[in-house]
Amino acid sequence: MRLQKYMAHCGVGSRRKCEELIKQGRVYVNREKVTEMGVQVDVEKDEVRLDQNQILKLEEQKVYILLYKPRATITSVSDPYGRKTVLEHIDWKGSRIYPVGRLDYDTEGVLILSNDGKFAYEMTHPKFEVEKEYYCVVQGSPDQKAINQLRRGVEINGFITSPAEVTPIEQQEKHSIFRVIIHEGKKRQVRRMFEAIDHPIIYLRRERFGCLTLKGLQSGEWRELTKQELGKLKLLSGGKTEDG
Repeated sequence: MRLQKYMAHCGVGSRRKCEELIKQGRVYVNREKVTEMGVQVDVEKDEVRLDQNQILKLEEQKVYILLYKPRATITSVSDPYGRKTVLEHIDWKGSRIYPVGRLDYDTEGVLILSNDGKFAYEMTHPKFEVEKEYYCVVQGSPDQKAINQLRRGVEINGFITSPAEVTPIEQQEKHSIFRVIIHEGKKRQVRRMFEAIDHPIIYLRRERFGCLTLKGLQSGEWRELTKQELGKLKLLSGGKTEDG
């Protein structure tokens, strides 16, 4: 890799600025001053310094992946019981990535994986209010009172869920289908919400996370997020600060 390109990737500045620093004699490769353009560096072996004392290291490339998580897969990087993990569905050789939030073992749908900790925090903390949309099949047929309970918030082990959007799609005596939108992400939250009204979930799929959907993906398939999608996701959490 050309020296000025390496420096730019390390966050020093634009390539033009890096070229100026080289011309000024402020850049050293393996403790040898470099003043000419065109020098190549081995990113694995060579040591590059600015003003002799500042060692330049490549910034880790941020990775953002969308996976259609299948059922019977654990949302973790490893499992002591030998169950299949979400990482086993992704043929990724780059930086180590981690799930952003969680989907339980028997739930399928949209799951993001990344190595960007700040992004993961903004996508999952309730104060940023990023919506998650679920397709739910439940036992029985909840009445209007129970549905209104879900909409207002239900108690789960001393915790009251935030108001949710709950839309009936189909209701029959043996089972019913609902679309649910929440912006929290407590462990097994949607399942526990329906358990709280005595209508356990039979099948659960997360169909949307912010602006991301399952469109174009089959169960177990994945792809990288586009710049446009990443920008939209960051806008969704925009306007919120660390102080709330």
